[in-house]
Amino acid sequence: MTDRNPSDGAPDLPLPIVDRTAPPAGPGRLRRVLRAIRFVPLVWLLVATGGVIGVYFQPPGLQKLMGFLKLTPGDGTRTPFAVPPTPATTAPPAAPQAVVGLARLVPDGDVTTVAPPFGASDARIAALHVKEGDRVAAGELLATLDSEPQLRAAVEAAQATLAVREAALAQTRASVTSSREEARAALASAEVAAENARRELERADALRTRGFVSDSVYEQRKTASDQSKREVDRARAALSRLESVSPDQQTDVALAARNIESARADLERARRDVARAEVRAPTDGTVLTIHVRAGEKPGAKGILNLGNLDVMTAEAEIYQTQIGRVAAGDAATITADALSRPLRGEVSRVGLEVGRQTLTDSSPAANTDARVVKVYIRLDADSAAIARRYTNLQVVARIEPAAGK
Repeated sequence: MTDRNPSDGAPDLPLPIVDRTAPPAGPGRLRRVLRAIRFVPLVWLLVATGGVIGVYFQPPGLQKLMGFLKLTPGDGTRTPFAVPPTPATTAPPAAPQAVVGLARLVPDGDVTTVAPPFGASDARIAALHVKEGDRVAAGELLATLDSEPQLRAAVEAAQATLAVREAALAQTRASVTSSREEARAALASAEVAAENARRELERADALRTRGFVSDSVYEQRKTASDQSKREVDRARAALSRLESVSPDQQTDVALAARNIESARADLERARRDVARAEVRAPTDGTVLTIHVRAGEKPGAKGILNLGNLDVMTAEAEIYQTQIGRVAAGDAATITADALSRPLRGEVSRVGLEVGRQTLTDSSPAANTDARVVKVYIRLDADSAAIARRYTNLQVVARIEPAAGK
């Protein structure tokens, strides 16, 4: 070693000897430990990966080992894992989408508008025999028109005419019978006269041969005898005409009988005319609305509306693009804000004609010119009991098509 002057700023001698070959102590060892520790996560990752592969994929060797040791993967845990995969089940087919359309509640057979009978002309309502809500049977009298008195007077006149014609027929039959008896009496009288004339002629002929009677007297007796014979022939012809047919086939009797038939026809027509003053129920049902009162003339709305509320239906309008999915028997649900609960029913009939939409939504953007087909939904008994209070209520019909549609 070389001595250095302290004034030069060098450290004092002697200097310590440092062994550069020995491992450094302190911070150097810590760095080596940290370098070794950084490989630990990689090791754990490899171990975890192997465990997952072994547990979930279960190589054949591992399966044999677990089977030999009678071990079950995940045994003793709440949620076992690595169990043999179960075969995948086929998912059920999705339910077909419902067909939705606007509808209205109507009685079975729709609402019947009862109008005045044919030929009522300007007749007005004289009396109403029902009120709204009344149940009526077919043929029951609903109203009477003010033309009834005039029409009943015509019936009475026809009855009087018939009575006169029947009396005339009886008189004609009696006359025919009397004429027959008179003809018989006339024939008998003519035969007696002819017999007397014949005898007178024979007596005159005997006296003429002896010269007691002149030829002129004889001719007179002969003429009288011939006339009496012709009278007999005439009486026989008259009686034959009266006896050749029955009394009802006599011309006078047949004419009187035809007059009676005509009078009876007039009476029947007058009685039918009386029916034009009576308004009767065409079917069983309930009176829904009365449009006129006594003294008023029925207008275009008729006299009243009638409907069978015992069976209610929903008349739905389904877009023509969806009608192919609807068939009779499909279940349907009816909803509306006014209803206390949804109504149930099934499609009873599908219309055969495409027409213009008549029911529209309240939305300003609603389609008002769509082409639709009418579908008739028959409600069940419980739903009909609710719907009978809401005839013509607009509702929403939701039809569930059969599977595959």
